[in-house]
Amino acid sequence: MGEKKIPFLGPSDRGFQQLWDSSYSGLVLRKSCSLPAELHSRVQAALLTLRKKGCLLKDLVRVRDRDVFTAVSRALLGEPGHTYRYLDTRLFPEPVGLEAQEKPVAQLKHSLSDYHIQDKEELAGGLGCSQPSPPQVCTGPVKFNVTLLNYMDPAQMSHLKEEPYYGMGKMAVGWHHDENLITHSPVAVYNYSCHDDKGNVEKSCWRIGLKVAWDIHTPGLMLPLESGDCYYMRDDLNSTHQHCVLAGETARFSSTHRVAECSKGTLTYIQSRCQEALSNLHTDPETGSHSLVTLQPTALQHCEEIHNEVEFEWLRQYWFQGQRYARFCSWWTRPMEQLEKDWKLMETMTMLFLATVEEEGQAEEGRREMAETLLSALTDRHQQRQTWRDRCHSSLAQTLPPEEAPVDRPFWGVDDPGMPLPFDLADIISRNVETKPGRTCLKNVLK
Repeated sequence: MGEKKIPFLGPSDRGFQQLWDSSYSGLVLRKSCSLPAELHSRVQAALLTLRKKGCLLKDLVRVRDRDVFTAVSRALLGEPGHTYRYLDTRLFPEPVGLEAQEKPVAQLKHSLSDYHIQDKEELAGGLGCSQPSPPQVCTGPVKFNVTLLNYMDPAQMSHLKEEPYYGMGKMAVGWHHDENLITHSPVAVYNYSCHDDKGNVEKSCWRIGLKVAWDIHTPGLMLPLESGDCYYMRDDLNSTHQHCVLAGETARFSSTHRVAECSKGTLTYIQSRCQEALSNLHTDPETGSHSLVTLQPTALQHCEEIHNEVEFEWLRQYWFQGQRYARFCSWWTRPMEQLEKDWKLMETMTMLFLATVEEEGQAEEGRREMAETLLSALTDRHQQRQTWRDRCHSSLAQTLPPEEAPVDRPFWGVDDPGMPLPFDLADIISRNVETKPGRTCLKNVLK
């Protein structure tokens, strides 16, 4: 587009409502005055409490193979055992609805989520979609399962970029689709703009910008938000359009309620995967020694895939975010300890698979296929471990305080007697040196 900007319309522009109705009909605005004053009071008090207690933190995320801090400070609430994944980062929500839960947190989730769900007439069908859809597509009333809380203070943001396509102003959050959601599920956002030191509402209000994805002909839409306003992105708006957040002059909270796609993102799911893998491990009740139930290559591949999933999608994701969860909530502590125990048993299974493949006396039939599968899994594991190590020890990660800094876990030294295999798998993958009598190396099996 060069220096030429695409036009956009705001409320004072002619044709604004027509553009909204024709090209942005999935956006619904609910003004602050239409919500109960008591709801505003509870929610805003909860948000301020969370900020005061230091619960809102910037995430260290992955963008185009590069680690960056989010400009926005965040916390995640959700159903017990649910997670939310965005920008190659898995967040582990503080569960809501538990007796031990701090009251403002529970009030926030239930007040907003349940209120949105109950008010079906105002949403005009926004909690579902009318067309038949495949699995994992919202086809009826839904309940939000995660709430992403955001806090943005322009005064503390080092650099706010100008919106590049329309000239809408400075952006606190750039153009994006919300990730990891059930298709056609609604997103509901509560906007709370703080007062300045004099007790006045901000001079320049926060706004959201919307555009049709990959469309330079349809004008953009800019919608100002007053404190207490709530907006909804319903039907397919999140997938067909992009949105950005345009900064006001004072700090702003947003409470974003979503229906996360959790088919592979719940504790129940990963626990069941662990049981699938460990069903192939037999433990002698008298000696405690381990053996494999089956040596079928398909079973080997399945177990190693689960092994990598547990390590890189759960354990390392959890510890990369340091001790931040344990500081505010101990709910995840025991489940993650159990996942690590299961993962360690999978290390034993890999050792047993490796010993079987390298044993000279084994029948050639199926041995080559097992070796190929194992070599692929170990190569992937080795590379991912090195990537996570680099991320944990990066200069950016080291700027965090100890309680928030990434933890390189699981990690163990070369002489750790409690671990069946080394952390660094390079030697196992590439060794061509002489092996013990009656054994051969993994790569020689493939020659």
